[in-house]
Amino acid sequence: MGLIQTLILSVIEGMTEFLPVSSTGHMILASSVMKIEESDFLKTFLIFIQLGAILAIALMYIKRFLKGIDIYVKLLVAFIPTAVVGFLAYEFIRGVLFTPIVVSTSLIVGGIILIIIDKKVENNKSSIDDLENIPLKNAFYIGLMQCLSMIPGTSRAAATIIGGTLNKLDKKQATEFSFLLAIPTMLAATGYDLIKTPIEFSQQELTLLLIGLLVSFVTAWLAVKLFLKIIKKFGFIHFGYYRIVVGVVYLLVIG
Repeated sequence: MGLIQTLILSVIEGMTEFLPVSSTGHMILASSVMKIEESDFLKTFLIFIQLGAILAIALMYIKRFLKGIDIYVKLLVAFIPTAVVGFLAYEFIRGVLFTPIVVSTSLIVGGIILIIIDKKVENNKSSIDDLENIPLKNAFYIGLMQCLSMIPGTSRAAATIIGGTLNKLDKKQATEFSFLLAIPTMLAATGYDLIKTPIEFSQQELTLLLIGLLVSFVTAWLAVKLFLKIIKKFGFIHFGYYRIVVGVVYLLVIG
């Protein structure tokens, strides 16, 4: 894998990780389009650069994490379903579901659902004044929804945002809770993946990993800022249309 491919994949990761469009799906499709040979390094690279996106969110919301312990409790409850299902289904998910066809289909189906949900909750007002006050049962339900994102192309962000809007959160609150829940979820998934795919790196590979980490951090920071403005003005509906277009184009033209 060369420098240009590294930059492209890192930008895609940073731009899509926290948007409801599936970063994993986009990187699988991008790798396929660029004909990057599947290797242990590629798998590790796609996992490692997620740390840059995680760091961007952690720094962006650091004040919320310093407010008190309540938010940690809610995130832990929401994280438990994903931790259990992910541990039990890891081998099946990585070995069977990580294909462009699965990704494209998931993008299309998820896009349709996102459009329907956006219209359904368009005028909803939150009954919760602060994310720290989310009832534990609602946090757990959002965590159950997040389990669906283990299907590549579904999108962790889409699953948790939809789960949030169906659980008394407005669009902004659902999006921010999705951001915060991404930190323990992605740290656990990234750490487990790295343990499962040990590899010795050359100097060039280490350089590519560091470049990817930095680029994903910067692009994730910018993408989150822009995303919050977009959902405030337009909601999620355009992301649904985008998902459908990407999925259909790949199936009909590229796949």
